[in-house]
Amino acid sequence: MSDKILIVDDEVEIADLIEVYLTNENFTVYKFYSAKEALECINTTVLDVAILDIMLPEIDGFTLCQKIRSKYTYPIIMLTAKDEEMDKITGLTLGADDYITKPFRPLELVARVKSQLRRYKKYNPAHSEDEETGTLTHSGLVMKLKTYECFLNEKPIILTPTEFSILRILLENKGQVISAEELFHRIWKDEYYSKSNNTITVHIRHLWEKMNDTLNKPKYIKTIWGVGYKIEG
Repeated sequence: MSDKILIVDDEVEIADLIEVYLTNENFTVYKFYSAKEALECINTTVLDVAILDIMLPEIDGFTLCQKIRSKYTYPIIMLTAKDEEMDKITGLTLGADDYITKPFRPLELVARVKSQLRRYKKYNPAHSEDEETGTLTHSGLVMKLKTYECFLNEKPIILTPTEFSILRILLENKGQVISAEELFHRIWKDEYYSKSNNTITVHIRHLWEKMNDTLNKPKYIKTIWGVGYKIEG
């Protein structure tokens, strides 16, 4: 069964182009030119990845991202019309997993979709064929790798695939400082990182919020300024 990809973009030519490239990769594509049109599909179809343009009529991509993230954990890739850092940060803060700036190379977008799918399938027990049975623990924090569940003081924490991956890497390397660049490459396995990339920073902030942690006195994820992040061993 092919993976199901949602495309929402009011620029018809771009939406159609993305559809062609994804269809050529044997994905099943659900294409819409407005968020209102897409909502019924989102609520009735089991999707694997959503690609959302930010500048949509009536309901923008940020709002649609929030609606999806309130119910589902599948990856969301935001399309930004211009290279504005605030758009990217806002999308990531609302639960998006990745972003790509227009104009983009269609093959780059396909690569991003495949990268997100790899992690989503590994993270989601319904898709996973992973045989890992390990459990990572630290000061009341428990990560179950086989079922991709996370608990803090016995209470479940709902993490996106990206958040789960970051926390797992830090727990597996307790006591070591992992740079944002290394985290980015280990998660996305591509070369799209730049020093101005705030993707990891925003996801770390999300983890702090979900774990009731603070930047000034973190109990779990500590920032080593100018170097990276770590969880004390």
